[in-house]
Amino acid sequence: MRLALFYHSLISEWNHGNAHFLRGIVSELQRRRHAVAVYEPVDAWSVRHLLEEQGSGAIDRFARAYPTLRSVRYDLRSFDVERALDGVDLAIVHEWNDPDLIARMGEYRAEHDDLRLLFHDTHHRSVTDPEGLAAFHLEHYDGVLAYGEVIRVRYLSEGWARKGWTWHEAADTHMFRPHPDEPVQGDLVWIGNWADDERVEELREFLLSPVRTLGLRATVYGVRYPPHAVDELDDAGIAYGGWLPNDQVPRVFARHRLTVHVPRRPYVNTLPGIPTIRPFEAMACGIPLVSAPWDDVEGLFHPGHDFLMARDGDEMTRHLARLLEHPDEAAAMAGRARRNIMARHTCAHRVDELLAIHRQLLPLGHSEARA
Repeated sequence: MRLALFYHSLISEWNHGNAHFLRGIVSELQRRRHAVAVYEPVDAWSVRHLLEEQGSGAIDRFARAYPTLRSVRYDLRSFDVERALDGVDLAIVHEWNDPDLIARMGEYRAEHDDLRLLFHDTHHRSVTDPEGLAAFHLEHYDGVLAYGEVIRVRYLSEGWARKGWTWHEAADTHMFRPHPDEPVQGDLVWIGNWADDERVEELREFLLSPVRTLGLRATVYGVRYPPHAVDELDDAGIAYGGWLPNDQVPRVFARHRLTVHVPRRPYVNTLPGIPTIRPFEAMACGIPLVSAPWDDVEGLFHPGHDFLMARDGDEMTRHLARLLEHPDEAAAMAGRARRNIMARHTCAHRVDELLAIHRQLLPLGHSEARA
């Protein structure tokens, strides 16, 4: 099958977590011998910030870590949609694309019955910016891939899409796996961005305060940390490691005894059931995980079995202390979490789901394989 994927960026994960999942999905499709073309705008802000901060070596590192992955970087002003979609069986357009491109893709689909076109939403804008999403022209799209059931229901109830499927993110287990050969060098690691006000207070309660109280050897990696945030980390005794290439994350996890998950506020307050991708990756790497509160309404995991949930900062402190004092218990929990990932939440599972969705959209008697 021939696929064309239109996303913000494949080559940069600078403040762009969706790149993790995209890379895993494309890699899995390639392993199954599908022809996949990935398109990203030449002026993608994530790439621009990555180059400004890290230089061109960061792009070279991506190419070495993912030698089979390449993207077509296009200028929307001269982009030929018809040429890009000629002979394509399935195209996916991510919601973080220019509205003009989204509309042009729909116009092409309206005139070509051999193409199936899906919209992919992996953000909280359906709740925090509904007017922006309502302005997209999705009437000719075959449906939406929503990375949470609550988002899928919203698209259908608002009339933004004709059909919808819940398509959660998942771990690329070819990249994210345990590395028992790595020596343990610290107690706790957190990998995430300070960003804006979506979780600053949560980070103070569920990360900085417990680390300070327990006196842990802790390191934080991520971007968009203003000077005052770095100072707060330092005051809590936490080392700041800056941007971390995603291919290094599994070995960094292996060098620490546990990690935490601190979801952004919109996912806690208005979008239950969406953990974002980091917990999937952490569990795939076999590191014990303690999470700030979120509502697993879709039963992706088993709180208390795969990971521990802390209702407040005090409980987070107790959970971290317990796991550090009882390493066998922590290892058993991490083992259960990894087994759950391997059984249900890998990029291979998501590709299975995607191909099944494509089959649903084909007319009866249509052959999925195209010469």
